[in-house]
Amino acid sequence: MAKAVRMADIAKVMGVSTVTVSKALSDQKGVSEELRVKIKQKAEELGYQSVSLRYKERAQNASYTFGVIVSDRFLAKYESFYWNLYQEVATAAVQKGCFTMLEVLQAEDEERLVMPKLLGEKKAEGLIIIGRLQRPYLDLLIDQLDIPFILLDFADQNRDYDAVISNSYFGMYRMTNYLFEMGHTKIAFVGNIHYTDSITDRYFGYVKSLSEHGEEVRRDWLLYDRNPKTGRSDKNFEFELPKEMPTAFVCNNDVAATMLVNKLEEAGYHVPQDVSVVGYDNYQPPGLCDVRITTYEVDMPEMAKQAVKTLIRKASGEHYKQGVTIVDGRIVYKDSVRRSSKDVPS
Repeated sequence: MAKAVRMADIAKVMGVSTVTVSKALSDQKGVSEELRVKIKQKAEELGYQSVSLRYKERAQNASYTFGVIVSDRFLAKYESFYWNLYQEVATAAVQKGCFTMLEVLQAEDEERLVMPKLLGEKKAEGLIIIGRLQRPYLDLLIDQLDIPFILLDFADQNRDYDAVISNSYFGMYRMTNYLFEMGHTKIAFVGNIHYTDSITDRYFGYVKSLSEHGEEVRRDWLLYDRNPKTGRSDKNFEFELPKEMPTAFVCNNDVAATMLVNKLEEAGYHVPQDVSVVGYDNYQPPGLCDVRITTYEVDMPEMAKQAVKTLIRKASGEHYKQGVTIVDGRIVYKDSVRRSSKDVPS
């Protein structure tokens, strides 16, 4: 393969400095028009391609295989959001001429720090990590990686890793504001606050809205939505309703919202006639409850596209904007909210 022509090669032939060649090729000031034309002609004659152009062509023509890993804790019976997110990733990758390999991490492998098999097979040229892994596992995994990677649906507060996340803080702030607009002031939050970064962000969006409306956070109105030890909502877990009922619940995801609706109906409450409920994600598991949940839709296709695009740039060596990409969503109004009458049946 012929060696790529560098600006230094052009400078040597032209008898000028590399800085002069750089200015001429990028149309910067400091070079006469006559010399600029000559340098560009010589560059074309020698077959010079700018770094950005080479990167662009590599990214357009390359076909990468990306590994995708997700913990089985996020793939419980009703936790299908991450299955959908992976499908969006696979679709986005195919549209860019790339392919994906999914590996579901078993809970015992996370505990025993067993690294993903797809990394040992050396087939993946990049890695997408969907959903926060346990801290010891995540740290060890990243320390051992020799391929580019990106975090999806969570960011790491300890290190400056590239990530794509939904706007959890602002999204839940908007959902809680909506309940206030509907006349609710007694609003509970549903979710294990520190279980994932996204739940924590959604909780603080809820707190911001309460604060702006002059309401205090009540600890008895902070409800778990999963087993705090296993992180699962489908095994050995059941909602515990507060003794004094709020008029509305804001849930960290739609799975929690639908399970809560069932619990409320078992206790004799009707949604939304007696109590209003909102969720997050706009992914309601089919057949779990009959009430269509008002929610904040996560733009999964855009999150997947951003993750794949960034990973391709990293794999090809192209310059890209490092950091956390935040993708906005929108409120989807359905059937689970009614204007408050201020009183909840006891």
